[in-house]
Amino acid sequence: MQPMYLPWAGYFNLITSVDKFYYLDDAQYERGTWQNRNRILLNGQAQFLTVPVRREHLGQPICDVRVDPIDVSWRRKHAETIRYAYLRAPHGKELRPVSDLILEAERTGLAELNIALTEQLCMMLRIETPRERAAPLQIGVPRSPKIIELCRRAGCEHYLSPQGSRDYLTEDRFSELSEVRLAFQEFTPASYAQGLGDTFVSHLSVVDVIAYLGLEAARAYVRGEWEKH
Repeated sequence: MQPMYLPWAGYFNLITSVDKFYYLDDAQYERGTWQNRNRILLNGQAQFLTVPVRREHLGQPICDVRVDPIDVSWRRKHAETIRYAYLRAPHGKELRPVSDLILEAERTGLAELNIALTEQLCMMLRIETPRERAAPLQIGVPRSPKIIELCRRAGCEHYLSPQGSRDYLTEDRFSELSEVRLAFQEFTPASYAQGLGDTFVSHLSVVDVIAYLGLEAARAYVRGEWEKH
């Protein structure tokens, strides 16, 4: 998966479902995607948190995109917005390590920031799946050929893909080009109490799950093992 900013629960479900996970940090950066933004629940509404970035040219890989060095106020705004949004959530205080990491200004690359946050969240959720960045491997082909090469290097026989990749994997004839067995992730986010009555806002950053369920229940949630009581 490409490194995302404060990913949703399904991202972590994918990590827990495999024996090895690759950050596709050499994939092309695309504006208006989850690569530099995500949503939290603020005053009962989904609110975007967007990292300002600078890219040098079209087609630039995520690993080369820099966090905007001029607009530095976003770090404080994101940390304060998360704190305020979940101030009254039962487990809002458990998000402190995430806010503290956002405030650390030494990470100037977008992929570096996203991966650091994901690693922090994996540690909090006790996810031990081995994880590796793809960029240092210097695989100079895109899309399905890259995935096939990653599978070859990992010595794997099965590839679990997120649903969002189904179209291009089918278009590229993944199953015809490789003996690796292809399967697609099945994860449906369960509803939980967010203080909104019967309303549930789905597909927010995993920080929302942690704030309202707590780390122990969030661990079960991302594994698809949590049951609403």
